[in-house]
Amino acid sequence: MFFYKKRGSKRAIRFTTALIFTLQVFKRVLYSNGNEKQRGITMHQDVEKILVTEEELNAIAHRLAKQITKDYEGKKLLLVGVLKGSIYFFTDLTRYIDLPCNIDFIQASSYGAGTVSSGNIQIIKDIADDLTGFVEDILDTGNTLKYIHDMLSKRNPESIGVVTLLDKPARRTADIKADYVGVDVPDAFVVGYGLDYNQYYRNLPYIGVLKKSIYEK
Repeated sequence: MFFYKKRGSKRAIRFTTALIFTLQVFKRVLYSNGNEKQRGITMHQDVEKILVTEEELNAIAHRLAKQITKDYEGKKLLLVGVLKGSIYFFTDLTRYIDLPCNIDFIQASSYGAGTVSSGNIQIIKDIADDLTGFVEDILDTGNTLKYIHDMLSKRNPESIGVVTLLDKPARRTADIKADYVGVDVPDAFVVGYGLDYNQYYRNLPYIGVLKKSIYEK
């Protein structure tokens, strides 16, 4: 967050005061909503175990970026991140790809506030250009990925490559696989490094298994 304030500007001072007040009100609402399990202070306590550490996530991003750099040398590269879960992985991956490339984002929803994909795919944000590869956080049932892949294939791109940080083959129901895989994970509900439960836990610096007591009410 960046603040710009001209010297002696009363408007800037009032704006800053209003912003601080707004943040304080938001904090009170967040911490008084009756759901103690959604407080930032208990995020780590809600994780049963860590599956992929910060160091391992960094190594995965470097490894996949190196392979993509080799495979797409001399080609037009447009990388598309699937929001919101892929944001951290997408950022790290693209920083390590040593090629000229464009980036964009697409957003689809199939989970809502649940822990299992509903199978009803809704495209919230589309892209306006042809692409070469898109980046996903987790390949689970594959329903969302297959839907996006088929939709974009109809636009006749030169090629489509699929990159996923996590692969959960035990849950696969759709006929889809990734071209680049970070790591396989077991059939458990995982959060962190962009992945969420009901929009929380995305900012955990690792990938962990969420305790069942958090989402089984």
